[in-house]
Formats: sequence, C-alpha cells, structure tokens
Amino acid sequence: MLSDLAQSVVEKLTELGQTLAVAESCTGGQLSAAVTAVPGASTVFLGGIVSYTNDVKEALLDVSEETLRLHGAVSAETAREMALGVRRRLGSDYGIGITGVAGPGESEGKPAGLVYVGWAGPEEFINVARMRFPGGREQVQQSSVELALAGLMQRLGLIEL
Repeated sequence: MLSDLAQSVVEKLTELGQTLAVAESCTGGQLSAAVTAVPGASTVFLGGIVSYTNDVKEALLDVSEETLRLHGAVSAETAREMALGVRRRLGSDYGIGITGVAGPGESEGKPAGLVYVGWAGPEEFINVARMRFPGGREQVQQSSVELALAGLMQRLGLIEL
C-alpha cells in the first residue's frame, strides 16, 4: 500500500510539474525512502531533512524557539512550521512535516503513537492532522508515512478523505 501511495504522488506531481520536500522527525527518513523508491522520483522530489533534535528543527527548518518552548517538538504548531520551513528552504511546491512519538515510551509527557503531520503548498499552509496510532514503533512510523502521503494525495485531488 505504501508503495502505491508514493507511486501515485510521484506520478501526479510529475504530471503537474510540481515538486516535494519533506521534514521528518519520528519517521527518521522513511517518508523520503518511500518516495525515492519510486522510479522517476528525482524529477519531483527535491530532498528531505531528518530533524530529530530541536536544534536541527530551529537551524534547518526555521521552527521557532518559542514554538518549541510553548508547544513542544510534538505539536501541531511544530508540524506546521516544519512543513513551511522545508518548503521554503528547499524551494519546493509542497512541503510535508512529520513529528511525533514513535515509542515505545512517551516523550515530553506525550504518549507513544501521537503524531502530527503538516502540509504546505503553493498557497502556503494547507493543514495539520493529529493522529494517535496503535502498535509498536515500526507500525507508528509506517502509519505516519501513509498519512503524510494520503494527505498530499487528497490535496492533489487523487482521493477524498
């Protein structure tokens, strides 16, 4: 299923002549890996930043120190700023930001499985989704990547959620 989602995103972005960049935290590069596994992805995928620490979120993605202090790394606000920041920094049409707690334990007092995905597009900010995924670390990461791709597919008019 993941490969089908990634394939559809790459095909649609290619058709539209548009590009994608991603900022990942809890998925550790798995969204980038899913997209780049698709032949021809290099025509639409500009790159990704794995920002596991707050310092990297601030320095490379322009997530504000205030956002991190007030809301934490695992928040809708951080996912939004990650999506906007990676879009701006890499110069893409679309940006996706994923932050969450993959588990097995909680982080910042937030439970395992809590994930926020933000999407930014040509008209700037699009949306943030908050999910609490069941399962272990690998399942949470995979579900997060699927949500990120499905949300972009919805924005591109490929599916209705």
